[in-house]
Amino acid sequence: MRHRKEGRKLGRTASHRKAMLRNMVTSLFIHERIETTEVKAKELRPLAEKTISLAKKGDLHARRQALAVVRDKRVVKKLFEEIAPRYKNVNGGYTRIIKAGMRRGDGSSTALIELTKKEVSTAE
Repeated sequence: MRHRKEGRKLGRTASHRKAMLRNMVTSLFIHERIETTEVKAKELRPLAEKTISLAKKGDLHARRQALAVVRDKRVVKKLFEEIAPRYKNVNGGYTRIIKAGMRRGDGSSTALIELTKKEVSTAE
């Protein structure tokens, strides 16, 4: 019985699933929008949001924790210097999932997951 078990297995071993989600979150931060299956997007969202929240802290410990997930120094630099400042006054809701219809090959439901475009408001 699966009582109180979180997360979807996605038909993969734990190591494959972990690597796939790391690659997807890295691609999301590079391109700021990726297309994938709806189920994978729903699994990706919490990981991406937690990583952005780490980047908002901005200290060395948070950077090292983000590097444990993203593994690419250039992407982490972009995350801390470009992406995180956009959301400095926002508590959560950094990503959006938009359903994109069915995939032609196997009929799987696809979705776009993207970073929201909330810009830092200037003092007027």
